[in-house]
Amino acid sequence: MCILTCLRAARILVMEVVEVTHASFAVEVIGGMPVVTAPCEVDVANAEELRQALRNASAQGHGPVVVDMTHTWFCDSAALHVMVDARKRGDDLLLVVTSSNVLRVLAITGIDTVIPNFSTLDEALARMPGP
Repeated sequence: MCILTCLRAARILVMEVVEVTHASFAVEVIGGMPVVTAPCEVDVANAEELRQALRNASAQGHGPVVVDMTHTWFCDSAALHVMVDARKRGDDLLLVVTSSNVLRVLAITGIDTVIPNFSTLDEALARMPGP
């Protein structure tokens, strides 16, 4: 953490500059379905980690890959691009989204018509293909 001090209009303004680090994307298999858990923010800073996590998840299971975004409140175009690329590559993705901000971005971009989204992880896991 750094402290930045600057003079402005005869006042001293102290700003705290905090380095932001993104959590990694955990990949686990639940009931035979790979689940990628996304952090609070999914953006250009961690889009490549998302790409790798989706590839790892796809290699771990058979059937759809669930992207659990229940803790995600921000998702930018870089992250959307990664998910669309995964879909184009042939990965069957299911999103779990609770944030109205993220749902709005999915709707505005039309991605919600290409990649199904659910409000709970259980709903997405219920989509497990039969034997």
